[in-house]
Amino acid sequence: MAKKKEDKTFNPRKYMELAIQIMNKSIQEPRQDKTSPKVGAVLIKPDGTKETAFRGELRHGDHAEFTLLERKNRSNHLDECILFATLEPCAPGARKHPKLGCAERIVNARIKKVWVGIEDPDPSVDRKGIQYLLDNGVEVEMFDADLQKQIRNANNQFIEEAQVRAKLANDEKLAIVLSEKERTEQKAELEDLSKTHLDTFIKKAKLNVEWNTPKFYRILTQLGILDFKDEKYTPTGLGLLLFGERPQLIYQNALIRATFKTKGRSEDIDTIEGPLISQADKIQEWYKSHIGKQIDRSSVERKVTYDYPLVVFREAIINAIVHRDYDIEGAPIYFEINDDAIIIKSPGEPVKPITLEQIKRFNAPSLSRNPKIMYVFDQLDLVEQRGLGFLTIKDLPQKYNLPLPLVTYEAPYMVFTFPRSGDSLKKIAPNSALVNLNDEELNGYNFVKVKEKLTRKEYEEHFGFDKKKAERHLKVFVQQGFIERKGSGPGTYYETIAT
Repeated sequence: MAKKKEDKTFNPRKYMELAIQIMNKSIQEPRQDKTSPKVGAVLIKPDGTKETAFRGELRHGDHAEFTLLERKNRSNHLDECILFATLEPCAPGARKHPKLGCAERIVNARIKKVWVGIEDPDPSVDRKGIQYLLDNGVEVEMFDADLQKQIRNANNQFIEEAQVRAKLANDEKLAIVLSEKERTEQKAELEDLSKTHLDTFIKKAKLNVEWNTPKFYRILTQLGILDFKDEKYTPTGLGLLLFGERPQLIYQNALIRATFKTKGRSEDIDTIEGPLISQADKIQEWYKSHIGKQIDRSSVERKVTYDYPLVVFREAIINAIVHRDYDIEGAPIYFEINDDAIIIKSPGEPVKPITLEQIKRFNAPSLSRNPKIMYVFDQLDLVEQRGLGFLTIKDLPQKYNLPLPLVTYEAPYMVFTFPRSGDSLKKIAPNSALVNLNDEELNGYNFVKVKEKLTRKEYEEHFGFDKKKAERHLKVFVQQGFIERKGSGPGTYYETIAT
């Protein structure tokens, strides 16, 4: 809000929830060929008043932001206003000339901050509206992860259709570039791409195209795999990374350096190369061959149990491949297994507007640095639904009796350190106070960290402790600086402190 004294009481969550309520009023356009998105928008003015709009409110097809800014507030000054929108505002070039994208209208209106629900699912637009706002000085934040799920569920049909349209679209190329790898790779030729990998993608994505046909070139161009320049089709950097026979000939650090080391043995060091879509399987097989495992032959079908859950590792390493910053030169992904931890170092700061604080709390909203790579991995069933990665990680204490990972940023790397046991956590954690916790308290600490905010009664009931024991644990956590006690009387609760 414009008045500083109101900032302390400004609650963005309630406006996110209001935007979703408004979103559900959206009116479907009177057409049968496609589903229009449900979008809600809320405008908060400096004096504290608010105004809302939803898709199709005043005229079929009108975007919620257009209705709010142009139809309801055309003659009003909107400087210093805050906007909440459930869908990413469309980027410049996403609408046919002379129509402006909603992101351009927001910038022109001098709105100071925008809260975005989910990114536009069309991979030709994904994140570019957000990037345009950031590039023009607008502060951007994302809706909470649980609310993002509500928005996606309400727009499931639109999202599915948008992904299909992305394969067949023929719009002009958008001016905003999220990565230099979206551009033509001048050192590459069409024959540098793997026909085998591309055929697999075409089949899995149900593109229904034949190799070397006009439709083949048009669709791969729209997906950002090829570019038409100087009268010929050439791979983009992303196309080469995803489907190149040997992308490392040009991008030497688009690889994974894997290390296994344990006491009493020499290090085993390997390099995982090839196109990104094959790196995921290669590093998983390397992991399975190096991590400890037990084989249960008590049933007809033998069951292999790994010393660290494969599903958690797979989510973490694929996220590193998909979301790393490929524009950083000289920075591969580093992966290490040692006696105490599994460590993944992925190049790149948190993608704006995601913050390191949100990642440390494992409640960061879903937002991809490389939406085109994410799209290809999704079509190949290499990734689960957006946002599932953090949910899998947050299951570690309860489902696997393992500590949560430590998250740090050590330029230029995001570092995820997964302790392999409670004792390992005490050894490697930067907060030495963990050494003072017994095993029972350490389990409690991990539970509190996942919950972020809880009452004594919730802690007590989760572990089946009596009131005194729960209070004793929570008092220890407060004294060690892990949590803060807030409120008073029946309203007392405890909140984690990010470390």
